[in-house]
Amino acid sequence: MGATTSFFALVPLQVGAALFLASGLCFGHGTSKGDLVLDHPYATPSLAGVNNGSAYLRGINNKGDKPDRLVSASSPVARRVELHRMELEGTVMRMREVPAIDLPPKTVTELRHSGSYHLMLMDLKQPLKDGDRFDMTLNFERAGSQTVKVWVQKPRDLPTGGTHQH
Repeated sequence: MGATTSFFALVPLQVGAALFLASGLCFGHGTSKGDLVLDHPYATPSLAGVNNGSAYLRGINNKGDKPDRLVSASSPVARRVELHRMELEGTVMRMREVPAIDLPPKTVTELRHSGSYHLMLMDLKQPLKDGDRFDMTLNFERAGSQTVKVWVQKPRDLPTGGTHQH
């Protein structure tokens, strides 16, 4: 009888944990600001001799009913942070600064090293090394400003030795 009691005593805990994880309240690292969930801010280690770097977010989830926009960013590790978009022009991939990144309602917008959008850290004050952490403030048109902790890490889905180069 003790084994049966223990099993049923654990069921509510397992169900509760599953509901908590499914709710989106528990994720690697990130934060929320208004209707926006800022998931997993990260940067890649900077290349030797290059004074610019790149920062990303796994995604910005706009859970609200109204659109928002990422309009700027800043960080104490760089002189300025630019919003960038990669676009294919014919057979050439081009990177361009954009004035804002649209965040449509009920949509996750990725800012990934393998995607269209990312943040350029211009004029780094020191190289970014794997394992470093730094603050970055994201400024949104509707939600206001939110500072996130960015983790410097090597991306898992790049070929060995590969980095996002600028």
